[in-house]
Amino acid sequence: MKMILVRRFRVLILMAFLAACALHLVLDLLPKLERSAARPSGEPGCSCAQPAAEAAAPGWAQARGHPGGELAAAASAAGDAGWPNKHTLRILQDFSSDPSSNLTSHSLEKLPPAAEPAEGAPPGQDPGVPRPPDPAHRRLLPDSGPRGPVPPPGLSQDGSLLARLFQHPLYQAPIPPLTEGDVLFNVNSDIRFNPKAATGENPDWPHEGPEDGFLPTGEAAVDSYPNWLKFHIGINRYELYSRHNPAVEALLRDLGTQKITSVAMKSGGTQLKLIMTFQNYGQALFKPMKQTREQETPPDFFYFSDYERHNAEIAAFHLDRILDFRRVPPVAGRLVNMTKEIRDVTRDKKLWRTFFISPANNICFYGECSYYCSTEHALCGKPDQIEGSLAAFLPDLSLAKRKTWRNPWRRSYHKRKKAEWEVDPDYCEEVKQTPPYDSSHRILDVMDMTIFDFLMGNMDRHHYETFEKFGNETFIIHLDNGRGFGKHSHDELSILVPLQQCCRIRRSTYLRLQLLAKEEHRLSLLMAESLHADRVAPVLFQPHLEALDRRLRIVLRAVRDCVEKDGLHSVVEDDLGPEHRAAAGR
Repeated sequence: MKMILVRRFRVLILMAFLAACALHLVLDLLPKLERSAARPSGEPGCSCAQPAAEAAAPGWAQARGHPGGELAAAASAAGDAGWPNKHTLRILQDFSSDPSSNLTSHSLEKLPPAAEPAEGAPPGQDPGVPRPPDPAHRRLLPDSGPRGPVPPPGLSQDGSLLARLFQHPLYQAPIPPLTEGDVLFNVNSDIRFNPKAATGENPDWPHEGPEDGFLPTGEAAVDSYPNWLKFHIGINRYELYSRHNPAVEALLRDLGTQKITSVAMKSGGTQLKLIMTFQNYGQALFKPMKQTREQETPPDFFYFSDYERHNAEIAAFHLDRILDFRRVPPVAGRLVNMTKEIRDVTRDKKLWRTFFISPANNICFYGECSYYCSTEHALCGKPDQIEGSLAAFLPDLSLAKRKTWRNPWRRSYHKRKKAEWEVDPDYCEEVKQTPPYDSSHRILDVMDMTIFDFLMGNMDRHHYETFEKFGNETFIIHLDNGRGFGKHSHDELSILVPLQQCCRIRRSTYLRLQLLAKEEHRLSLLMAESLHADRVAPVLFQPHLEALDRRLRIVLRAVRDCVEKDGLHSVVEDDLGPEHRAAAGR
């Protein structure tokens, strides 16, 4: 009798389990059936079309498995039938600022399927989320589009200050002739950049433009490459991009206008960052707006707990280009619709679950990260528009490995302890005896980076990266500049310590700094003009622009002090040919 009861109990448990599985399957298939019924006639293959009523309202759309660009390593297996083959151009891209970035690619694992709506949730509304604001609710920010700020003061009536600057001989010096070993990618090598073949001819993968940009061999013509790929191909031993590369300006436009097809959180890091995939297979790192332009870093904040500012990332790219370093990947500002361009296209359940409606009827989310990812620090739209920066990805580590180096002048990242360089005035002598700093090239790169960081007020340069292919004879990549431009009223002189201790600088850098200190090429006016073209202009608060001129004078004073102490030839490394020295007036 007892055995019969035990068997019946087991059968009941099994039946309950099967019923639960069947219920989950029904709940999983219900959104897909609703979307199929909502498709307009004549578009059987479209998985992203929405009913007109849903598209007209600013409320929540149903979470859906949108076909988008999933990051994948080159050797990973193919995904679901609704996803493109993972051997796609995605393997060309990665954004790396973590210390371990030279070891493994930051490619995302396969994202979870779209979340299922809860039982009893009304059609078109997500579970556990209050009703969205009324469609008639007035938006406080316009849709994504170019703004029309007042032109920067001081712009000459007869032309652009930037154009005049870039015509100066100091901005015309050519790089050495490139050999096969000096370019990151050779389009004639075994690496094939073929979007058509890479996607496996998946009909659900979004694309735009005609398909006649491919040669009879199946390889894409170079002119038909997307702008992000042209940017990657242009990287060489001496520069991230050339001075007059048209793909860079085109890529900046793409960052602000390309349709976003997929969003996921970036793993690692202290603050929330999103990886956004575009319709043309490109990807960018999105940093959302956390502070207004006028807000300064609170005086009681440590540098390692400061906010990361989206406008600092944008301004850093423009400053790096004006200084002619060209070591920051292209960054552009953009207004993003949190509902349509983040919430509705993400397959990241952890991100999806953090969306909510605030008491002010604004759409908010907070994601997951080490700092400032909570309801109290949520990112809220107005009502669903949020401003942010989009930084173009560098090539994926599976194709172009990068080596991460600890900055010799790294701070202690401790509330009480100081780093060795802060207590030892002769610290640079020790650094110069350690490879790779025992050669003048790398130490001069660090001096360039020091000046760049001081002008921005960035104290958070703990590591830097280089492309492994080029060995030690290459430039430093200036990644992760979000903690710059935090205080316009304070000049952090400790950032300049490497320059003051080593007393070394390139002649080209020194001459350009002197040029930018002149009234006709004033740095603040050049920055204002350069930033004026961005979609979220004005990017910097006016006092930050004025601080650039003030800090530039401090840098030049520090170099003059070194020259008086050690002599011009010991301090200034001549990296210009005789013809360019003469043309520059030196």
